[in-house]
Amino acid sequence: MASGNFTEGNILKQLLKFALPVVFAMFLQSLYGAVDVLIVGRFASSADVSAVSTGAQIMMTATSVIAGLSMGTTILIGQLLGKNDTEGAGNAVGTSIAFFAGVAVLLSFVMVPGASFLANLMNAPAEAFTQSVSYIRICSAGFLFITAYNLLGALFRGLGNSRIPLFAVAAAAVFNIVFDYILVNNFHLGASGAAYATVAAQAFSVLLSLFMIQRIELPFTFRKNMIRMNMDIVRKITGFGFPIALADLLVGMSFLIILAIVNSLGLMASAGMGVAEKVCGFIMLVPSAFGQSMASFVAQNYGAGRMDRARQALRTGICVSLIFGIAMGWLSFFHGDLLCGIFSKDPEVVVQGWEYLKAYAIDCLLTAFFFCFNGYFNGCGYTKFVMAQSIIGAFGVRIPVSFMMSRIKPVSLFKVGLATPASSLVQTILCIIYLYVFAAKKEKQMQKSLS
Repeated sequence: MASGNFTEGNILKQLLKFALPVVFAMFLQSLYGAVDVLIVGRFASSADVSAVSTGAQIMMTATSVIAGLSMGTTILIGQLLGKNDTEGAGNAVGTSIAFFAGVAVLLSFVMVPGASFLANLMNAPAEAFTQSVSYIRICSAGFLFITAYNLLGALFRGLGNSRIPLFAVAAAAVFNIVFDYILVNNFHLGASGAAYATVAAQAFSVLLSLFMIQRIELPFTFRKNMIRMNMDIVRKITGFGFPIALADLLVGMSFLIILAIVNSLGLMASAGMGVAEKVCGFIMLVPSAFGQSMASFVAQNYGAGRMDRARQALRTGICVSLIFGIAMGWLSFFHGDLLCGIFSKDPEVVVQGWEYLKAYAIDCLLTAFFFCFNGYFNGCGYTKFVMAQSIIGAFGVRIPVSFMMSRIKPVSLFKVGLATPASSLVQTILCIIYLYVFAAKKEKQMQKSLS
């Protein structure tokens, strides 16, 4: 199946059919970082675990900029295909390739020489400082592959195809696991070995995706001369994507600040948070996947003027996500020690990780709403609102609450972690207000213009 038409058919069936491969792809993508911590935690030191935690959070923040910008490609292609503008969709793809190649090169030039500065900025524990710098530098050097991976995923989501990214990331995950084990256990490279394996796996994923692209029928016109900087299209992509990228960057920065606060509490707290964050990557898979799927589904229906289907998809996505959210919240709160124990052999690290995970158990209920709302608004192109509420959540709630909790004695990672559900609660309330007041007014105006 080269592409999916979301403007007709059973909504639940289409959402599940599209979202399930996204869930599995995100699971395998989370496995990249999880395997790093798992193998480093088993065959290296707690200092290496802390280094991977600090370095991975920095790389995740930088990658979120790429992922946010690439969402602009997803939205634009989805809306163009919804209007049956195949020539325009092809030009959007070509411009995206040229634009994101330039962004990747720029990020590498900035982050490779700035690795020491970033590790110092994050209060990386002295015992893990050298390893943190090495991890950041190696991953930054491979930013071209990281960028290409995110762009290809955005392209296929815009087409309504979530299977090819799944196949590519599945093969890459296996590649990553094998290389992680060899480099960390056999060659004793610690955090550096985990970084080398991650970059190599991303490169393999890109090559495999390009190979598969040549064997499917694309639903748009594409020629090599379309790979150029069309500034009109760049403005449209960045118009959609920049607010999302900025929001993701600021959210990532807020988590970096929280990590810096936790790093100041010592090596065990730093390693514990690192383990808990990897667990969180898995327990948040379903709402995250439905958020991404919602953007693609809604973008096509928005382009076709089918806002009734878009609203129904939102309700359906929330219901499915909430069922999983309740289950994951219960598991995280009452059995988080078992989850954290998978990634570390150090009992103190497990205890610290479980404390942090208890706060995320509350967030599991809220993200069922919050992620789906964001996907809906992104699909409609209301990305400036998504940016605004993300800024409010990050800098108006998450950072102040985490800082305040770090000053309440006795300090615990559970208290610091409460900043995340507090932020999600505020952002969910803002989304509900925007949906029923401002978005509803815009949608009525759209329906009038089409009738």
